[in-house]
Amino acid sequence: MVAALDLDQIAEDQRRHTVRTIRRYLWWEIASASLFVLFALLALFLFFDMVAQLDEIGRRGFRFRDALFYVALTLPSRTYELMPIAALIGTIYTLSKLAANSEFTIMRVSGMSTRRLMGSLLGIGLIIVALTYLLGEFISPPAEQLAQKVRLQATGSPISVREFRSGVWVRDVVKDQAGGVAAFRFINVRQVQPDAATRDWRVFEFDRDYKLRSMMTAETGVYSAGAGWILSNVVETKLPAPIAEATVPNMEAARTEVVKSNELAWLSELKPDIFGVMIVQPERMAGWDLAQYIQHLSDNRQQTERYEIALWSKLFYPWAVLVMMMLALPFAFLHVRSGGVSLKIFTGVMIGVAFYGLNKLFAHLGLLNTWPPIVVAALPSLVVLAMAMSALHWIERR
Repeated sequence: MVAALDLDQIAEDQRRHTVRTIRRYLWWEIASASLFVLFALLALFLFFDMVAQLDEIGRRGFRFRDALFYVALTLPSRTYELMPIAALIGTIYTLSKLAANSEFTIMRVSGMSTRRLMGSLLGIGLIIVALTYLLGEFISPPAEQLAQKVRLQATGSPISVREFRSGVWVRDVVKDQAGGVAAFRFINVRQVQPDAATRDWRVFEFDRDYKLRSMMTAETGVYSAGAGWILSNVVETKLPAPIAEATVPNMEAARTEVVKSNELAWLSELKPDIFGVMIVQPERMAGWDLAQYIQHLSDNRQQTERYEIALWSKLFYPWAVLVMMMLALPFAFLHVRSGGVSLKIFTGVMIGVAFYGLNKLFAHLGLLNTWPPIVVAALPSLVVLAMAMSALHWIERR
């Protein structure tokens, strides 16, 4: 009896050791295949990005090396976007190759059940998800911002060219000591340089009833931490407050006052980071920056839908790696006669392209139809996950 128990324990230990060995082998194959696919996709996309820059070379001082540097700095953003697609194609290739070589059948016989196979995929998938989060939060946003600054500096273009002809418009709220709204400011800066230097300011200040109180113009503005904005060549026109119940108006109080100064320290909640946000697409910003900008827009009663969709997408998009890998799992159960490895890879490419397009489509539809941002960000992944689970259920019942 004891010998039989020992034999059962030895068999169980061997089975566990076999499963661990198979898991490590599977992880290595998926990681190497996904990395290879990622390099191939990056080379393709960077080639098209470089071709798109060729028309700009020679215009306004934009040189070939500037274009090359700009495309190189967008590499982290491209890598972040292509991670789920690379994981999908890499996993499909690995599982299809194992199935074609009968290795997958041997794994199944050795004790690798469907549930354990899913667990193995989740293990390597979580590592890729963590890398995707790291790339999207800490590496891609500063590189993307630097890329846009390099491009603007090379062409000598201000940020305002990318927004409106009249420049950049920002709304600011002036609060009293109790935290209530004391006034509203509408700020127009005609030129914002990549180094946050600003020119041609116009500030319109209204009271809580949106009655104009003052207008101010300034030639330049430089931000100083603690002191606010240092404006130069300032001209401020202060309008008289409305006289409500006076029978004889006070002519002194009703006078318009014009104040000129060479330099003025102007306090405001507006920071240079707000201007920096405008040179980077919301989808390529860091989640923390998005949250801060959403709070700024919310405090100033401005629309936040586009940035909220981008924020929720930043939270959900890395998890699409796991969804893509689950979608690749049914390909391992398809017999080689159902289609060769090349056909399965082509199918994976089409699914990846469809998923990429679906994300973009839902982002625009959600913005146009004011759908809840969390639904817009999560729905494409949920649709693909439902497809994956349905395919697995169908295969298990065959």
